[in-house]
Amino acid sequence: MTRLPTVLAAKLPPPRPQVIEAKPELLAAVGGRASTDDLDRLSYARDLWPLALLWIRQGRIPPPPDAVVWPGSEDEVSKVIKLARRRKLAVIPYGSGSGVCGGTWAINGGVTMDLKRFDSIGEVDAAHRAVEVGAGVLGETLERKLNSRGWTLGHFPSSIACSTVGGWLAARSAGQFSSKYGKIEDMVLSARVVLGTGERLQTPERPFSGPDLTPLLVGSEGTLCAFTGAKLRVFPNPKGRVFHGFEFGSVVKGLEAIRLVFREGLRPAVVRLYDPFDTAFVGKGGVKKPAVPPSLRGLMQTTIFPALMRQVTKQTLGRPSMMNKLQSAFSRSRLILMFEGDPARAEAEDRAATAICRQLGGDDLGEAPGRAWFKKRYDVSYRMSRLIESGTFADTMEIAAPWEQVHQVYERVHAAASQFAFVLCHFSHAYADGCSLYFSFVGSAESEEAMEDRYQQLWRGALAAAVSAGGNVSHHHGVGLLKAQALQDSLGEGRHALRAVKSVFDPDGVMNPGKLGL
Repeated sequence: MTRLPTVLAAKLPPPRPQVIEAKPELLAAVGGRASTDDLDRLSYARDLWPLALLWIRQGRIPPPPDAVVWPGSEDEVSKVIKLARRRKLAVIPYGSGSGVCGGTWAINGGVTMDLKRFDSIGEVDAAHRAVEVGAGVLGETLERKLNSRGWTLGHFPSSIACSTVGGWLAARSAGQFSSKYGKIEDMVLSARVVLGTGERLQTPERPFSGPDLTPLLVGSEGTLCAFTGAKLRVFPNPKGRVFHGFEFGSVVKGLEAIRLVFREGLRPAVVRLYDPFDTAFVGKGGVKKPAVPPSLRGLMQTTIFPALMRQVTKQTLGRPSMMNKLQSAFSRSRLILMFEGDPARAEAEDRAATAICRQLGGDDLGEAPGRAWFKKRYDVSYRMSRLIESGTFADTMEIAAPWEQVHQVYERVHAAASQFAFVLCHFSHAYADGCSLYFSFVGSAESEEAMEDRYQQLWRGALAAAVSAGGNVSHHHGVGLLKAQALQDSLGEGRHALRAVKSVFDPDGVMNPGKLGL
């Protein structure tokens, strides 16, 4: 990961002269909905990449865009991109900024194009089980609307309350129930986009004979096109759910249980295996205390306690090898399964999975662990800020591997990352041919500069270990800037094909420069 430019939040650089010159055209292109105000530019300068959170703690931010626009039609999106081509300006498509890989950073300035005004949700076509959705629709809004009509998309990323359909398509998103319903690319019947040429395109609806453009565009992270909408597959609301939990004597036994479950043709909506240390945390679900707004916190909560926590974390998480050695005291791994759909079928699949788990020595914990996870399944996404406030860095890395390599990838990444951070892992998003490994890292250091260095070393080592052991560089968080070099390295000669596609769909290179290494 290369060093990226930052600016001081107190000294935001002015918009580039070429953007100021183009501002009248920008305003005309989007019906006056364009801004070069500092507050707007600052607001769109970053996503939720933890590196940016470290910088903000230091009073630094990523370089901001020179302007922000809010188009409301495909014609307006086309006009913005054609103007950018003429003026040689970068265009950064933007959903809601919930990404964690730097996918919306304006590293070359330019124009950030917020697509949330594409917020339409059509009627469900019950015969075809499909719905037309605008790219700017928030996931939670879509799911609630579908549920009220008797349907579900089956797509539940942890960011569902603050991520958009367009962002899902751009980053190749996966939800918590992907083992049954698939990732977002499995739900797309057709997509509407505006290419880097400024041309509008609707991909042919699946099933379709001949080459399919949709897989080329989904996951392109704004480097080829801006998504404006899609036709998505939907499913009837499930009539039944069955939860089950098991504990195994080792990670290896738990992984073998998941592999056999899927090889037998069973399809749990949720499958999550926690490594031994993560199991220890999962098993301790205390009463959740109500949050206290910052304005109501006293001196102890706002100043004294955070200062004490920063000192403690430097002494503990600043020495990750010591913390990670504690993991040898734990060996048991917890597996959570959840089947849903027709009640009789869900119960039958649960019985078959239970037989497999018991055959491999799994202790039956009943339904309580699964129900407890389901109730709190989004909570972890809101804990990051508290860790950052305590003077640490915290991040997650989701990769995937074939079943034959999953445990080897786990061991190598764990060993590489343990030098720089405290490491936890769970296995989820399982399929017949493999599964995702979801690592959590928490670390600290004596100074902010040392912490950033440690963070960068952690990612270089962890990604290299994953690829060398047979894994990939991303399962569903995307690539952005964080994993761009690792992606290019892993593609090998295939990177030339990716760049050839880029040259056709975005001949002037204006679309989201730097992401995916393009």
